[in-house]
Amino acid sequence: MSEKNFKKASVLAFEKKLVVSDGYMYGTNWDNRDKEAEPVKLVEKSVRGTISNRLKKAVKNDPAKLNAQVENPNLQTVDSASLLMNRDTLKLVFTVKVLSGVQYPSACNSSSHYEGILAMGEEFIHEQGFKELGRRYAYNLANGRFLWRNRVGAEALEVRIHVEEEKKDWTFDSYRYSLQDFERNAADVEELGNLIADTLSGKRAYLMIEVEAFVKVGKGQEIYPSEELILDKGKGKKSKVLYQVNGVAAMHSQKLGNAIRTIDTWYPTRDGQKNKPIAVEPYGAVTNLGIAYRSPKEKKDFYTLFDAWSAGDTLESADDQNYVMAVLVRGGVFGEGDND
Repeated sequence: MSEKNFKKASVLAFEKKLVVSDGYMYGTNWDNRDKEAEPVKLVEKSVRGTISNRLKKAVKNDPAKLNAQVENPNLQTVDSASLLMNRDTLKLVFTVKVLSGVQYPSACNSSSHYEGILAMGEEFIHEQGFKELGRRYAYNLANGRFLWRNRVGAEALEVRIHVEEEKKDWTFDSYRYSLQDFERNAADVEELGNLIADTLSGKRAYLMIEVEAFVKVGKGQEIYPSEELILDKGKGKKSKVLYQVNGVAAMHSQKLGNAIRTIDTWYPTRDGQKNKPIAVEPYGAVTNLGIAYRSPKEKKDFYTLFDAWSAGDTLESADDQNYVMAVLVRGGVFGEGDND
């Protein structure tokens, strides 16, 4: 494709190819986890907290003003979720649908750019076939990363995966799979990863993955569904609202999906430290740390790499290629726009 005839798309979008359901939470017992489980229900609590935020200097240095502040209780109404006292294990259930056609934009207003993207995708499928991406997605299912805070401090952790079309079942002892890297080789992870890779490569139209996770946290212990975003806390009666579906405590599909796509270790190394996995994002953004690990200044952000590759340039690094395709699997709107 000649550079003269190439026109970058101002309207460009890709549909996500890992479609994750909400996760439903149940209480059971570890020794009988194959048997009956009951939905975890949310409970509303009214609590009386104390003032614990940083104080202004005028208050901090005046004991009388400090006492006046402390005398005012911090009254809150919050949602909470816990197992019953006769249950020691959390059961989380959700599904993941993997779709093919990563290389096809759902919207693109430039035929030359469309052809470039298609050529880029076909090259990647031919040379790499989504093997590493599929393996890493499977790894994050095996290690239970999607459990987030519920994973911390558990006595035992097991993930079961079922693929009906293949009549395949896998059971993973999740603590055997690190959250810090993807270095452990395991035949069952490779097998699941190959199914995901084959789907992303177009060898099959879709793949439906059913996931059950069991977390032994202890009788009556608190568990952690997703928390709803309250845009105007001043008007709401509760300061913390947890997510539920039809009365069952649940985790957002977005939060589960974010964990599964936490596979990017290919970003530029900082201070000589080993890169830990972060979620695949165009600028490598980690919001809770306030850091963008893929700055355009270093030319390792998605747009710099994608624009070059889709225009016909070669990305020498397989890591860069994996990253760009992982962003397309994530999906999003990536057009240049009229004002750029």
